[in-house]
Amino acid sequence: MVNGINVKDMIFLRWKNIQGEYLIFERSKTDNSTRNNPKPITVFITEDLMEIIKTHGNINRLPQDFIFPLMQTGLNPLEQFNLLNNVRRLINEVMAQIAIELKIEKKITTIVTRHSFSTQLKRSGVSTKYIQEALGHSNIKTTENYLDSFGKEIKKEYAGRLTSFKDDLKVDVEFII
Repeated sequence: MVNGINVKDMIFLRWKNIQGEYLIFERSKTDNSTRNNPKPITVFITEDLMEIIKTHGNINRLPQDFIFPLMQTGLNPLEQFNLLNNVRRLINEVMAQIAIELKIEKKITTIVTRHSFSTQLKRSGVSTKYIQEALGHSNIKTTENYLDSFGKEIKKEYAGRLTSFKDDLKVDVEFII
């Protein structure tokens, strides 16, 4: 829903990141990188995302205020780090409970959701270049590592698409005869 946003980026979102119909932010991971011109991530705010923001967003809505009441201003880097880890742990615990209720046997975590986001886009026919931009990766190889390999059923379906023109050709030939 938010381009597979990671927890750190989510808790540091500010109201100023909402620009019209879009949520625009830079990955916090790029703060420590050597990238000179990090490309901002732009996410269209869907109705579902807007509802989440309205329901769980901070009451204070000044541009510098955090969207979600998780991070606090004035914390030193260690306090921010500890808060981030506590939020991530809580989210992962809740996701584990949901997985149990839904009888999902795979371990589900925030990083799994990020990988799932990219895999779903790829399986829907979205280009790897777009997925790279959506995830905020500077290197296409990083994005390719995120993408899940395609299962046998998908490979079978795609192989069938290669020769699907033959079915159309048969119809045309039969119509002519």
